[in-house]
Amino acid sequence: MTSSPLPTTASACGGTLASMPLEREETVELARTFKALADPNRVRLLSLVAAHEGGEACVCDITGPVGLSQATVSHHLKVLVEAGLLSREQRGTWAFYSVVPGALGRVARLLDGVDGRDVRL
Repeated sequence: MTSSPLPTTASACGGTLASMPLEREETVELARTFKALADPNRVRLLSLVAAHEGGEACVCDITGPVGLSQATVSHHLKVLVEAGLLSREQRGTWAFYSVVPGALGRVARLLDGVDGRDVRL
């Protein structure tokens, strides 16, 4: 019985996810984004803010639809802000949130890159 040598190139294993690997900073940012989106309540809050009239919402506007306390909603919104998905603007005693322009497109491009296309942040 004759054995064949094992392939040693990446292409023999089905190719790479991208032609250029992500830098350390990019992987940290991407992991933070995915961690923020890993909670269904945060995904719901993000969609509520994005769909809200004027493209921005106050905590008081979105607490009811998710059925969570204001403190819990505020915590989730803080995580989304830290992940770069939402921005926060203080107006008096209220904080208003809006989707960061391009943030959702960036996530979509990164997810699209999983199928083997060359995608960079």
